[in-house]
Amino acid sequence: MQFNVRPYVCGAFGRVDSVVLGKLTGAGPRVRPALQTAEAALFSSAPLPPYHRADGAFAFSWGERRPLALGDWMSVAETYETPGLIGDGERVTLHAGALGLVDVYYVRLGDAVYFSSLIQPLLSLVPIELDWAAWASIIQVTFPLGDATPYSQVKRLPGSSALMYERGALATERRLPRWLRREPYEAWTTAGELLEILHDVYKDYDGRRLLVPVSGGYDSRLLCSVAVARGADVESWTTSPDDGTDTDIAFARAITRELGVEHRVITQDPAAYPGDAMEVARRLEYLTPHHAWYAPFAQEVHGSGRMLVDGLAGGPLLKNFMVSGAALEATSQAERSAAVLGSLSLGAPSRPFLSPRAAAWIEEAVREQFGAATSMLHGHRAELPLSVLHTRTVRGIARSAVNLVGPEASFAAPFIHPDFFDAALSVGVSRKDQGRFYRELLHAANPRVAALPSTNVVKQPLRRVPLRSAAAPARAYSHRMLSTVAERVPSLLSEELHEVIGGGPDALTRFRGWNDRFWVRGLVLFGLWLNDFENDLDELSPPF
Repeated sequence: MQFNVRPYVCGAFGRVDSVVLGKLTGAGPRVRPALQTAEAALFSSAPLPPYHRADGAFAFSWGERRPLALGDWMSVAETYETPGLIGDGERVTLHAGALGLVDVYYVRLGDAVYFSSLIQPLLSLVPIELDWAAWASIIQVTFPLGDATPYSQVKRLPGSSALMYERGALATERRLPRWLRREPYEAWTTAGELLEILHDVYKDYDGRRLLVPVSGGYDSRLLCSVAVARGADVESWTTSPDDGTDTDIAFARAITRELGVEHRVITQDPAAYPGDAMEVARRLEYLTPHHAWYAPFAQEVHGSGRMLVDGLAGGPLLKNFMVSGAALEATSQAERSAAVLGSLSLGAPSRPFLSPRAAAWIEEAVREQFGAATSMLHGHRAELPLSVLHTRTVRGIARSAVNLVGPEASFAAPFIHPDFFDAALSVGVSRKDQGRFYRELLHAANPRVAALPSTNVVKQPLRRVPLRSAAAPARAYSHRMLSTVAERVPSLLSEELHEVIGGGPDALTRFRGWNDRFWVRGLVLFGLWLNDFENDLDELSPPF
């Protein structure tokens, strides 16, 4: 990993132990000091000048968008979506971005907090202990919730939150982001008005060479249409999402041909899948089983010399992605939360993967974590899309742009720009149902492109292609990892799955369905983690 556009940072504040701090700075990428005071230290892999420093006060940030002036930590977090360290002479504040896209991890030891933008260096400070609740979420919903990480003593600073040290005491502060503080009224923003805002957002990219991946869906064709309309230097690439159809590639060719954009298909090698899966899992620090398919694409982006324009958050903001009819029709808070969690959770596999006791415990643990992670959204007019955005989008889906494309290459996420985000959120959920509003927006951007087939509305028969993640090399890798889980935590798995694992790699060919594949990927990720930390883990004692 090369920290070209976003530095690796670590540091500490409070009553800092210099020996512990030395362990932290020595455990990760090479760093240099950016700040050293009596109560705070900050180190970075690249020069990191403060955006404010005067009279003992300081303010640093390390997201890609740099604050222009000192402000309240929350205003910085929600305007620039950046974490940072701020001191005013009396208080030191470590804050996340409003959504928390750029990760900040920390360990609290005594009256000091030690933090890092990677988990691994913090493991030099504490014993490696498995967080069962975090793994419950990773297995059932494909990402951890709240402040959880796979390690019980390492926490993640959630979006819109901060850790503070003042007058010898540590404290935590959690605030409502801008989109929750405002009255949740329908603003009746039109598709044309929203398109104008998107054009304004693109002004920040004027003069940049852009790479807009086109997948055949709504988000990517909208972003590419706007880039072309503005006369940008733009290329478009597409790769297989390994979903068994590759409809994306065929649809993307039609879209880019209509737009007159140079198009390239990034191919994938089934033999390379195990290596890609392991590389992505380790680089994402075992937080999600997503994105193995994205590895070859991200590697090409690193050498492209272009800024990636990513459709992050388009689904929840513009087309009610993962907002089910049951959620829209719910008449109580409990029903709404259950419906959203049901959409985010993996569906039932073709046969039980988990033992009855493990399944019951995991279901309850995930329900509690989801309730806590989304409690601040309850009652908001846009609760449903925001629940998806603050959980799945931030903790799972954003990893491709933030942690696989970045920090080597720049990426832009126009949909989370404050102006566009607020305007899109003002459009009522009912207006977005079944993609109605999004189709208006696409038509306003380019009616010819809007009329082309979309992966969001696939009506024609699909041409089936082999799954890279189900080919023989992938099966052999998956079987090794599943065998590790069966050996180390036998009570986690059902008798049926133990039987399948006993049948060897080719027995996994029976898992062809969408849900089956994701259950396998989550358990394979857990197996890789158990393998990688085999020498660091004591006897495992599951809570079920």
